Amino acid sequence: QVQLVESGGGLVQAGGSLRLSCAASRSIFSFNAMHWYRQAPGKQRELVAAMSSGGSTNYAESAKGRFTISRDNAKNTVYLQMNSLKPEDTAVYYCRADTALYAYWGQGTQVTVSS
Repeated sequence: QVQLVESGGGLVQAGGSLRLSCAASRSIFSFNAMHWYRQAPGKQRELVAAMSSGGSTNYAESAKGRFTISRDNAKNTVYLQMNSLKPEDTAVYYCRADTALYAYWGQGTQVTVSS
């Protein structure tokens, strides 16, 4: 059983920064890819950023230039650095880890950006 634990959410003013963490219960090399998703109230969950096991990354248009996904292999942790935050970034942010057969999700962490 894989566990993903997100942390680092909170309340921040517009223009501020937050760094989210996703700690996995096993080596992140065992996953094909790691993702950050978000879900705002009344909206569908959407992909924010992704990183393959080889290190390639991709971002939603709304995240490009502001968010950075990275990883620390020794800590089995994936990060999402979020800068220049906007009120529309307010959402619950989820970590997802993919194997060939399953997609594992964390419990989410709330990010609230005030104007």
